[in-house]
Amino acid sequence: HLHHLHSFTAHHPFIPKLTTLKMAMAMRIGAVARSSVRAAVSAPRSQAPKAAVPRTRSVLSGNKSAYFGRSFVTAQKAQRMSFHSRQVVSAAFESETTGDFPSFDFRIFFTEGGKKVSPWHDIPLYNDDGTLNFVCEIPKETQAKMEVATDEELTPIKQDTKKGKLRDYPYNINWNYGLLPQTWEDPGVKNPEVEDMAGDNDPVDVVEIGSKTHSMGDVVKVKVLGIYAMIDDGELDWKVICIDVNDPKADAVNCVADVEKEFPGELEKILIWFRDYKMPDGKPANRFGYDNKCLDKDFAMDVIKETNEFYTKLKSGARANTEELALA
Repeated sequence: HLHHLHSFTAHHPFIPKLTTLKMAMAMRIGAVARSSVRAAVSAPRSQAPKAAVPRTRSVLSGNKSAYFGRSFVTAQKAQRMSFHSRQVVSAAFESETTGDFPSFDFRIFFTEGGKKVSPWHDIPLYNDDGTLNFVCEIPKETQAKMEVATDEELTPIKQDTKKGKLRDYPYNINWNYGLLPQTWEDPGVKNPEVEDMAGDNDPVDVVEIGSKTHSMGDVVKVKVLGIYAMIDDGELDWKVICIDVNDPKADAVNCVADVEKEFPGELEKILIWFRDYKMPDGKPANRFGYDNKCLDKDFAMDVIKETNEFYTKLKSGARANTEELALA
């Protein structure tokens, strides 16, 4: 993919300043590079000292070490590491990690009061104080493409696969990334305002722009700030922009204009990242509806309400589960 990499890096100022050769080398060692992902699940904020699990830089910065839970390993030894750990991820929920990482068997399950629960179905979308819950699938500055497995019982977090291989992004994602529980983008409903595109059959995605690096499986209270209408491979794939309510800048940002003021250039950076991340693999750029605009909080909350209604119809049986998703 050297031709695509050369063309790509020449036009994108927000990608780390690597030469084409260095990016190619980084992609070549992707199987080992997955060890840079933070697999640890943090303790609750009330136990902040214990939550300070050591972090390391990603392979794109040249560091080949990683921490898993509280054990240090080199990248070479971490390629297949079997572990089973349990950590508190919020006041109500715990996560249980099983299998080798990285591997096809790696899973993060969730429990509440000792009972196994689904992060998609059992974590509430809304909180009483007007905030929403965000489930972190991919920590910021990592590459492994993790996702809630909507077709597996209890919908654990796993690494996405494609053509029989574990899937990585071509370079780090620069924000915490995950989903809003109890939402669903219905592939049977077309949106006339976005080129008649239908939903992508997944929960709504979240881009969390705060300063903290969250861990896989963290359940985080967030404020909604805006939303992008991304068109990915002929499907509508909403990207909700949020911030952790405990972030130092959370009180200062409540809308898109505030994000532009407090995080100058960040919204454009998000658009470019999601527009272009498939290009190193020779695929076309993604597109965006509404003239590439990040729509404001009120619009975003309407989309979240609508996708929650889609989810409720699916879960209740009012909408047939023709996609054979795991609803228990």
